[in-house]
Amino acid sequence: MSLFKITAHPKFPEYYRYCENTGACFYIPAKSRSYSNSYFLDEYKAQYKKTYYEDEASLRSLAKRRLQILERFNKSKKTNLLEIGSAAGFFLDEAKKIGYKTKGIEISESEVNYSREQLGLDAESISFLDYNTDAKFDCITAFFVIEHFPDQEKVLTKIFSLLNEGGFIFLALPSIYGPTFSTNSDEWFKTHPEDHFADYSPLSLKKVFQYFEAKVLYCEPMSFHVSRDRGIRGRFPFKIFYNSLARLTSYGDTIQILAKRR
Repeated sequence: MSLFKITAHPKFPEYYRYCENTGACFYIPAKSRSYSNSYFLDEYKAQYKKTYYEDEASLRSLAKRRLQILERFNKSKKTNLLEIGSAAGFFLDEAKKIGYKTKGIEISESEVNYSREQLGLDAESISFLDYNTDAKFDCITAFFVIEHFPDQEKVLTKIFSLLNEGGFIFLALPSIYGPTFSTNSDEWFKTHPEDHFADYSPLSLKKVFQYFEAKVLYCEPMSFHVSRDRGIRGRFPFKIFYNSLARLTSYGDTIQILAKRR
């Protein structure tokens, strides 16, 4: 049985194909692109106005917060952890420091070389779908990665095929349940990356995970943007009210979500 039952999107048929059984959206204009060694660094600097390496301190801080979230639910640190899209390895390095046995998959050879030579990590320069292994993992992470794959069912199926029973999947990705798509769809499509093939909401991810017999344990926005919200939330008199409701409902343009396989 196929995970995704596809039809035209009821509101945006020119932009999206729509999955009736999960609510996932598949971006029609999406195009594959070649990811050169400089792709990640160029994209990062364009978005954050600093290089990836200049932002190492904040990236390591984010890695530590993510590991703290994981450890709320995963009491054993001596577990195998795979990161898909491991970049230069800052997250893997922080995980390794607290006892995880880590493995990284990264398309950029230069980033893999850095993680190997400078951080002593086990990383491989290969596309995830081309990665072959007999190993199983207790935790698989992918932060702003899976949306880049044209065949979503294939990549999700492979992730769960490598995940042990009782293992964790931890993702960060854009969300259609957030201020931009929900209240300013023109801006959403104007700025939509051309190499993002799929968009999910927390609810659609919950349904996807249920298909693979996994349960969502944690979900939250990656950031809060009341200024982007043109709906009633954007008119809240105090930002703290907006942030509290957004956190409670996982309402954000980007989210991170943790699930556990049964």
